[in-house]
Amino acid sequence: MKILLLVSSMTGHGAERVASTLVNAWVTRGNQVTLMPTFSGRGECFYELLPEVRLVYLADLVSSQSRTWINKFIRLQALRRFTSSERPDVIISFLSNVNVAAVVASIGLGIPVIICERNDPFMQPKSHSLQLSCRISYPFASILMVQTQAVAVKYVASGWSLKHLRVIPNPVPEKMLNIQYRASGATTKLLLGVGRLHEQKQFHILIKVFANLAQRHANWSLRIVGKGGLRTVLQQQITDLGLEARIELAGQSAAIDEELAKADIFVLTSKNEGFPNALLEAMAVGLPCVSFDCPSGPREMSMDGQAALLVPLNDEHALELALERLMLDADLRQTLGNRARSSVIERFSLDKILEQWDLLFQELGVQR
Repeated sequence: MKILLLVSSMTGHGAERVASTLVNAWVTRGNQVTLMPTFSGRGECFYELLPEVRLVYLADLVSSQSRTWINKFIRLQALRRFTSSERPDVIISFLSNVNVAAVVASIGLGIPVIICERNDPFMQPKSHSLQLSCRISYPFASILMVQTQAVAVKYVASGWSLKHLRVIPNPVPEKMLNIQYRASGATTKLLLGVGRLHEQKQFHILIKVFANLAQRHANWSLRIVGKGGLRTVLQQQITDLGLEARIELAGQSAAIDEELAKADIFVLTSKNEGFPNALLEAMAVGLPCVSFDCPSGPREMSMDGQAALLVPLNDEHALELALERLMLDADLRQTLGNRARSSVIERFSLDKILEQWDLLFQELGVQR
């Protein structure tokens, strides 16, 4: 089977991590896979790809890398020419703007198109033009795939005209299942947050809550892994609190598995998500996790709070209590972490997710 997977870029975000996991798995199974980042600025590939994955940058197929409307049209033409000449059996696209391009560029070619929302589009702000483009183009896609039942329900309730709507969650990378959190005897303990330094992730809340906990738990520190535009603001907050020795903004890391293996608790403070890979991977490693009950993802991933502690969205006091509960109880940390790992293996292992994709391909008549 020939698969063309379109993404915006491969520069290091959650959707790109999932894309790399899927394309590597598909080529391992003998499929021909082309991965195409469509961002006009090109960028470089942050994640490791197998040699069998063909990586083609759309920016290399056009002469201009500007972000004007004219260049967008030129890139659409280039994408259509490439798709027409390659004749993949199926096109898969990630993220709203790429989804629109995939649908428009493939009109009339007779190639099934699976468009994938990687976040909760009802919570993520979009420009009016992108919202309108999605509303017009999505009905022409063969299937809209989302990651949670909660988002699927929103699409149905909002009256979108879609051919087919399916739910497939993200797979956990296999390497995450090759390591497992083991409580160490060290007296120093680590609380870990992972994600872009962006308003959506609300790390300012995590820093504020930890500042309260730090006064009572001198053996705990906080490490935040990720990069983003709020780094200076967050660093100033840490400095103002006098916690430079206890809170670290560690920057982006390609070795998240190693970061998770060194931690003792994982925490997610996002205002909204689609299907938070960081939480999934922390649970897979067997870390005890605390998460805001934000739309969408944590509730389904945690089985309504059974496999990770859920606290009401933006309730700082509840977050502090939940974290302190885990900080004080090593047995609870181990029990909750083991339960998280078992639940992830059972529901989100790569083999189980690939089986769901296989059914999707069969539904479109492209499975070989």
